[in-house]
Amino acid sequence: MTARADAVATGLAHAMLAAPAWTEAALVAACAAALGPAAELSTTFHHDADPGDGGLRDDGSRDDGPHDDGPPHPWLPGLAHEALRAFPRAPHDEPRLLAEVLHTSGALGRGRARAAAQGASLRIVRVAVVTTPTRAADPRLRRLGSVADLAALLHLTVGELDWFADVRHWNRRHASGPLQHHRYEWRTRPGRTPRLLEVPGHRLRDLQRVALDEVLAAVPLHDAAHGFVPGRSAVTGAAVHTGAEVVVALDLRSFFARVGAGRVYGALRREGLPEAVAHVLTGLTTTSVPPAVLSAMPPGGDPSERAALRRALALPHLAQGAPTSPALANVASRRLDSRLAGWAAAAGARYTRYADDLTFSGGPGVAARSDAFVRGVGRVVADEGHELNPHKTRVRGAATRQTVTGIVVNEHVTVTRTSYDALRALLHNAERTGLEAQNRAGVPEFRAHLEGRIGWVEQLHPARGARLRELLARVPR
Repeated sequence: MTARADAVATGLAHAMLAAPAWTEAALVAACAAALGPAAELSTTFHHDADPGDGGLRDDGSRDDGPHDDGPPHPWLPGLAHEALRAFPRAPHDEPRLLAEVLHTSGALGRGRARAAAQGASLRIVRVAVVTTPTRAADPRLRRLGSVADLAALLHLTVGELDWFADVRHWNRRHASGPLQHHRYEWRTRPGRTPRLLEVPGHRLRDLQRVALDEVLAAVPLHDAAHGFVPGRSAVTGAAVHTGAEVVVALDLRSFFARVGAGRVYGALRREGLPEAVAHVLTGLTTTSVPPAVLSAMPPGGDPSERAALRRALALPHLAQGAPTSPALANVASRRLDSRLAGWAAAAGARYTRYADDLTFSGGPGVAARSDAFVRGVGRVVADEGHELNPHKTRVRGAATRQTVTGIVVNEHVTVTRTSYDALRALLHNAERTGLEAQNRAGVPEFRAHLEGRIGWVEQLHPARGARLRELLARVPR
């Protein structure tokens, strides 16, 4: 597919969608206006001809330009017929799909061949402007009827939006430099496959935050999703599983890398966003890792797991580090959540998901057949394009400590004694040695970091949280 062919097919698609009626006669007239008369074809002269005097025919006579005695574009009725056969109704929300159908059309192929025989090529001389209606339910999504609307929301021109969305993957082919919108950083993990942080540049990150607040916040999520959802948290997710006979905790491997651009695009389209808007928004929020970065993966982990991660990262996917990735992962995982919730309900169990952590809980029936239950979950997960991490599968009965995302849920949600004791010991030592002497990991803004950890404990066990806050108050600033 050439750039010129793309432009012609896209121009004809826009012309058809701007036609006053979805009929053969109206489509032919609209396309004819877009192409113009035959004299407006782009002419290719022979290398030995004088462009000022026209071309020369093979017999030496003068050719003043492409022409014939028939209609300028006799293949247009065939093109309109193929469009009507593929789309009984006008695909106003799918202009790109219409353009792809037209590009592979036999009629358009005949039109190109006819123009080439005249020493010319087809071109669009009148561009039709099409505003795509949106089927979105939420008014925040309904306002995005075109790429221009999305660009205005982000305070960009359409050209600038195309640059940041990188829909043609130009800058993604560069490992570094001004054309690359992301910074890549490998993180090693002892005995495990390294993790890649894909951090968007400051400007792109700002645009993604606007998209997160103004667009993605309007998309409804499945009730099982508790991570990065307003009004929900790890605490609300863990509370679902208190007092259960058995708790099954599972983990999805390389979660963000396996949420590909196709899933993101499909999820946005299902929300009613127009095709072009969903396409650009997907480009704005996904990335693919350059080969030079993949080849620099440090050692560690299982070879097959490393190879699978490389394959996932090489394709467009949600970046581990973009502010929009958690929300889009929730949107794209709605079908996964629905299927797993149905599987759990059929077995008399409950299900929640916090990012890549899957948790199920149930009674004696689930406890007696936990292995079969986990295998069924694995089949659903694999069918949805993900993979369970077998090293993080945990099945805990009521007689043992049951935890969900680090929260004890045996009788009620509470902080684990181990984490509480470790934080209390750190604060005791900090009172004697100073706070920075205990900051062995070099965490920036360490006091604020500790305040956050104490706030987490307060959510789960107010009395313990209050004791920790008293200890922090005694630590010198």
